[in-house]
Amino acid sequence: MSLLGCAPCDHRVSRIREDEREEGPHMPPRSKVQNHDEAKRWLLEGKSYAWMVKTYQEKYNIKTSPGYWATYANRAELPLRLVRDTELIPWKIAKQHRWNYNLVMLRCEARQRAGEKLNDEEASKLASWKKWLEEDKLVIYYDPETKDGFYAVPREDRDTDLIRVPDNPALLRSKSTRTKSTS
Repeated sequence: MSLLGCAPCDHRVSRIREDEREEGPHMPPRSKVQNHDEAKRWLLEGKSYAWMVKTYQEKYNIKTSPGYWATYANRAELPLRLVRDTELIPWKIAKQHRWNYNLVMLRCEARQRAGEKLNDEEASKLASWKKWLEEDKLVIYYDPETKDGFYAVPREDRDTDLIRVPDNPALLRSKSTRTKSTS
């Protein structure tokens, strides 16, 4: 611990190193991460959050959660793990619609377009879903104010992809500044 002088009132202020700091209601908890370089390397190598939780428990006897590692990656400004395609999924999605089948298929399509390999089941479902849209000349429309949210509607001249782009900019989600790692 070192003492620093405070110029305006000349009293001593202590500076405590992170490893000397006590936890308490007046201080945020110390980071659970024991080695930041190691943690960042694992995240950049694509280690799963579940793997990191298990490894941290085994190696350091420290309990973490998948959400902890997602937050850590975000705060460390590491590349996103998820594919975000704001052209294919431009909407702000209401909580009750997050697992709608049409949205799940759009996410699969986004991953495939980004060069990720889908498992056999996902690839089969996606191919079937896209074939249905093409054969029936449909696109996916989203209305967050409705119970179902997603609808297959007849394709119009203005539709250039699998979706109907919303006219109302308030329905659009913001484009992320973090991008998915391409390595």
